[in-house]
Amino acid sequence: MKGQAFQIRQAILQDSDQILACLRTAFAPYENLYTPTAFADTVLDALTINVRMERMHMLVATMGNRVIGTVSGSLCNDEGHLRGMAVLPEYQSSGASKDLLRAIEHWLKENGCNRVTLDTTLPLARAMKFYERNGYERSGRTTDFFGMTLIEYAKNI
Repeated sequence: MKGQAFQIRQAILQDSDQILACLRTAFAPYENLYTPTAFADTVLDALTINVRMERMHMLVATMGNRVIGTVSGSLCNDEGHLRGMAVLPEYQSSGASKDLLRAIEHWLKENGCNRVTLDTTLPLARAMKFYERNGYERSGRTTDFFGMTLIEYAKNI
């Protein structure tokens, strides 16, 4: 999929079904490694996606009219927090992930953030390597995520 053109833009309500499909498809291989509640909180549903879109700045990567990836960011004083990073499996080596990450970091920086955090779970080893390659480091903080260990990563921007 390298070399194909995709766009990064702010998500709109009409993208909701495709964002939900993207999240579910991207996280499907890990469903049996998640608790049911953790998985539901990760892939969202018709109600929770609307809440996320209201409370966070959500971006999508698109090819034509198709959503191929998404990420959300929120502001808290001078720190930003990322949630819901997902790219469809067939586009995971296309550069879409990196462009989504750069775009949300840019938005956070423009809105006064000097530091960004994100949380991930142990089953997502590939995602952890991706974040580390892009300047994120484990902060040493872990929390409980519906019966799973949530590992915090942070990066100064």
